[in-house]
Amino acid sequence: MDAVSDFDPARYLPDDLLERIRSWAAAVDAGNVFPDEDLVELRAAGYLAILVPESLGGAGLSLAQASVLQQRLAGAAPATALAINMHLVWTGVAKVLADRGDDALRFVQEGAAAGEVFAFGISEAGNDLVLFGSDTAATPQPDGGYAFTGTKIFTSLAPVWDQLGLHGLDTTSADAPRLVFGFVPRTDAVRTRDDWDTLGMRGTQSRTTELHEAIAPADRVVRRLAPGPNPDPLVFGIFSVFELLLASVYTGIARRALDLAVETAHTRTSKKTGRSYSQDPDIRWRIADMALTYDGMLPQLDVIARDIDARADHGALWFAKLSGLKHRAVTAAKRIVDEAMLVAGGSSYFSRSELSRLYRDVLAGQFHPSDPESAHSTVAAAWLGPVDPA
Repeated sequence: MDAVSDFDPARYLPDDLLERIRSWAAAVDAGNVFPDEDLVELRAAGYLAILVPESLGGAGLSLAQASVLQQRLAGAAPATALAINMHLVWTGVAKVLADRGDDALRFVQEGAAAGEVFAFGISEAGNDLVLFGSDTAATPQPDGGYAFTGTKIFTSLAPVWDQLGLHGLDTTSADAPRLVFGFVPRTDAVRTRDDWDTLGMRGTQSRTTELHEAIAPADRVVRRLAPGPNPDPLVFGIFSVFELLLASVYTGIARRALDLAVETAHTRTSKKTGRSYSQDPDIRWRIADMALTYDGMLPQLDVIARDIDARADHGALWFAKLSGLKHRAVTAAKRIVDEAMLVAGGSSYFSRSELSRLYRDVLAGQFHPSDPESAHSTVAAAWLGPVDPA
């Protein structure tokens, strides 16, 4: 399936399912718990396998179609969408590789079709190299596997994942150093701290994960790469799908905020004029500005998603385009939510307000890679070349 124009997202995320997920979101946020009910329903609906080929038991959707679905899910429950995002990243990377003739992550596709949950274990405290370096030790084993020892942060899906995709640095092999990418199962060698107490995105339960010689079997070690920027398709797959789906989630938040602002404008009445706020010229301008911003986000997402699906060749500009997409989506979404809060007025300041939750959730976007500094550095390097050595 390639076309998005005739794609019916309600087939995969029906309205009644989204309403149930939305109805649970406030309690999930207030209780600072994982949205277990959401996962049960999404798994039953086949959502974990939307990017898995039909031949392997999935829906066979494109990244462009998955982007539309993640926008839709984020409009109901941003934290649920962001948590599921991290699973979809790995199935998306598997698709990117398979589309290019590489079946290294076929086990991810098969596992997702069987209902397994894959989590993303890349982030480490203070490691601004992200994909290009790691403070986690990867120790080679006699059978070709690796033992990982270190600490990963922001591990979304922490209470429920079955396999953790991660990376670490091998400093002992003959060809060291090598960044090792692999998958470890949940065992006693993996300890999850109950430390997720955040301003927003509370339902992701992106807790800290300690690895104590956690074993990735030989058939789950998918790459050994030189540290630093690397053109390997796995690196491109992770970067491209991660940035695309993150941008999709925050675009979904923006749409929900816009919808709530419109709804509020129609239901609030001015004491001064006796007319609906939808007739107030200042409110009309504010909502129009929100809509103008939102409309600019959609074609960017669609074009980049289609280019990844179509294996377009943007050469050295690919990483600038991807980091720029995520950066623009997050900053635009934050601007739209800010404006929606002003349209709604003081009631949106209370934690019981859905807009209040959106306001807190959208703030998380600035912390995901690529952060504003990284995005600008990547784009500057693409257009100006690298900074001259001192």
